[in-house]
Amino acid sequence: MRTKTPLKPEDILERLIGFDTVSRNPNLALVEFVADLLDGHGIEVEIQRSEDGRKANLFATIGPAGMGGIILSGHTDVVPVDDQPWTTDPFRLTRKGDRLYGRGTADMKGFIATVLACVPYFMERRLQTPIHLAFSYDEEVGCLGVRPLIAALRERADRPRACIIGEPTEMRLVTGHKGKLAMRCDLRGASCHSAHAPDGVNAIEYAAELIHRIRQIARREAAEGVRDPAFEPAFATIQCGVIAGGTAVNIVPDRAHFDFEARVLPGQSADALIEEVKRFAAEELLPEMRGRSEQADIAFRVLSSYPGLTCPEDSPLVALVRDITGANETGTVSFGTEGGLYSDAGIPTVVCGPGSMAQGHKADEYVTLDQLRRCETMLRRLADRLEADGW
Repeated sequence: MRTKTPLKPEDILERLIGFDTVSRNPNLALVEFVADLLDGHGIEVEIQRSEDGRKANLFATIGPAGMGGIILSGHTDVVPVDDQPWTTDPFRLTRKGDRLYGRGTADMKGFIATVLACVPYFMERRLQTPIHLAFSYDEEVGCLGVRPLIAALRERADRPRACIIGEPTEMRLVTGHKGKLAMRCDLRGASCHSAHAPDGVNAIEYAAELIHRIRQIARREAAEGVRDPAFEPAFATIQCGVIAGGTAVNIVPDRAHFDFEARVLPGQSADALIEEVKRFAAEELLPEMRGRSEQADIAFRVLSSYPGLTCPEDSPLVALVRDITGANETGTVSFGTEGGLYSDAGIPTVVCGPGSMAQGHKADEYVTLDQLRRCETMLRRLADRLEADGW
């Protein structure tokens, strides 16, 4: 077995940030780096490639086989930096005082780096219960990569007992988050010269009517919808985030599309909100459009989705993470994670990781050294617990 000098989380983070793993790009170089690091400690690594071969998940186990165990989960992809006013190179780690800047430092390469830095400590412990490392691709575009990984875990006789996802929570213990369903609406109208606008079917104007309906639904949910004070906002939301269409101001546009999403409380169905939009399109708009052109159409398709997460307060996993973090309280977040998918597969899951989502997805993203140290402490305490009593 080869050995390597133990590295600090920030040393590994510097390497991870150097890989441009924006979701549109391959992540194979990063995965190969992690696999080589783990191989240096004699750890067997499983690589699960995407169908096109451009990306991969990584799964590895430290400790006794066939004993269930706890997953430490993270995603390797990051969001784009396009058109953001960065003052540092987003793909080169920059240290300023206690802050480490770079794309993915908070969301969520800081956690992955800390897990990898703790591997030598994990190896030194006589773990009675294994620690699994699960690093996925394409989380940022709909939790895509983790799905085949979870499907493979379902088939294992020694399916992991629990999962800790290291999304940035400032090391707070999070037991719940909202679910999400993102859709694209494509509208086809009929083009003509704008001087004869009534003869055409303006796809943009009908898109605007649909978006206005979405806004009405959002206002209703804010005023009258089901509430859970554990979340902020405490109700379901629905909003349009992207719109495109048309070619020139003097041409009635025959094409338009927009993307919208619904985020709902755990236990709520986003489908109900989406169906309301679809009914308005089918019953109110489409008949009028086809009255002027038989070719007119409105079509919807799913872009991405993931379920909400709920982990009961009396769960043994919650008790464990309370103990290893010193947390007295639990909380929720409105952003999504892969946690709902793990939970739906029968693997209880919580979220707890270094950094803050307030810094994620924006220019000059950063994580603090203090947050990495706190995460390192949590992971070492986890290993100590799994050595002492196996949990």
